[in-house]
This record gives sequence, structure tokens and C-alpha cells, in this order.
Amino acid sequence: MSRLRTRTAPALVPAQKPAPSGDVPVVELRNVSKVYDGGTVAVDGASVRIGRGEFVFLVGPTGCGKSTCIRMLMKELEASSGDILIAGKKINDIDRSKVPYLRRNIGTVFQDYKLLPNRTVYDNVAYALQVIGESREEIRRKVPDIIRLVGLSTKLHNYPDELSGGEQQRVSIARAFVNHPPLLLADEPTGNLDPETSIGIMQLIYRINKTGTTVVVATHDKEMVDKMRRRVIELRDGRIIRDELSGMYRPDESTTEFAVRLRGELGVGIEGHPN
Repeated sequence: MSRLRTRTAPALVPAQKPAPSGDVPVVELRNVSKVYDGGTVAVDGASVRIGRGEFVFLVGPTGCGKSTCIRMLMKELEASSGDILIAGKKINDIDRSKVPYLRRNIGTVFQDYKLLPNRTVYDNVAYALQVIGESREEIRRKVPDIIRLVGLSTKLHNYPDELSGGEQQRVSIARAFVNHPPLLLADEPTGNLDPETSIGIMQLIYRINKTGTTVVVATHDKEMVDKMRRRVIELRDGRIIRDELSGMYRPDESTTEFAVRLRGELGVGIEGHPN
């Protein structure tokens, strides 16, 4: 009999609540707007606080402002107005020379992976440490560990074009998390993947979140979001129209149990698994 059936089920609790007003949030937007050249309003007066260790989804249709928010948080784009704070520090006006130091504390994962095609799995992940000046000794210690975490130990010397889409995204996640940043941003991380592979990627991101890393995922995968049961911030035409908890979840749910539950609720590969 499976572990899921034999354990006494703990009480369900609400998904993470927004950061209490007295705590310093990991991410804070204060009346932030972004207007592109030509007058297109991508983000319109957005205010939100995301606390340490939260797992938050940004949802909404294409063009609603999700990706713009992600790009402003990593300072790839500048806000037109309002303040953006990371760990209590305003990033609007930081000198460009200091942006790399900011990004050391932010892991980023993209839909199109953004891997270096002429580098192996090991070298793609190692590169993230090389650019921040880590020693060779630290790189040799950290890279195999993170590649093991994402389940690619046997692919160390493979190149991206020798990997499946799901494996390439795992490399991307390993690269984003190898320095154990306190904040992980993911922009449509399952957008090009089939349902089963998507569950594996979300399981991996959930595992990272369980280490204490704050996770913000921009996605249009409504069904996956509903089943994840975390906080949901919905945008429409650049405005936040919803910020709420999404259902109930078990606080001690293991990553394996999490994946089994998702497969069952999404109807993906459930044969042989308890519901």
C-alpha cells in the first residue's frame, strides 16, 4: 500500500497569504506602470507584495503584462513610473554597473530555455557561476550537485540539441538555481512542453520553493494553476484584477506526493497511482 494511503492526512490549510504588512517582502511593486514607445500600456498602476518563501502565479491572457512584470523585476526593463523593490531595496535607480549584483540573487527561467548551444549541460550551468566570479573549486562542487537535483546526472556532457525539451528546461532551471538565489522568476516555463513533462517541471520548481526560495511563475496554463493551489495574481490589460489564494493545500506535501496529486487531478499518467 502506498505512502499516500497509509499516512494520516494532516489538515489542509489555505495557500500562502500575501506578505504581512509588517514584514519586508521579497518582491514589492508600488503603483508600477510600464508604457512602451508608441504608447502601449503594458502594466498600469500595479501594486503587490510577495513574501519570503511564497509560490505565486502571475496569470492572464497574452499581452496582459505578465512577461513585462518579470522583465522589470530582473531590471531588463525600466518601469515608467512607480517603485519596484527587491528585499526592501528600490531597484529603479540602481546604477547599471550594479545590475549583475542584483541578478545574482534572482534566478530566471524562460519558455525558450536560452541555453548556449555550443556548450554541454555542465558548461551551461557552470557559466552562471563563472560570470559572477565563483572559483573553479566552487564550480566543481556546485554544478554536479544541482545537475543531480534536476535529474540529469547522466547528461553532463550532452549538448542542448541532444536533449528533449523537458531536459533542456531542467538545465535552464539548474542554471537559474545553482547559486541558490532567494528569488526565482519563471516566464512560461512549461509553455512548449507536453502535460506530463510540464508536471515534472512544476514538481522541480516546487522542490526549489520548499528550500525557502520565493517563486514567481508567469503562465497562461490555467488548469495547472488551479491544481497547484497557490496564490494567484491575475492581470488584464496591464491591471491587477485578482489577487487571491487558490484552494487548499497540504503544508507537508512531498514533491513526490505533489506530482502524484497533480497527475491524478489533471488526468495525466494516473494508471497505478492512487487518487
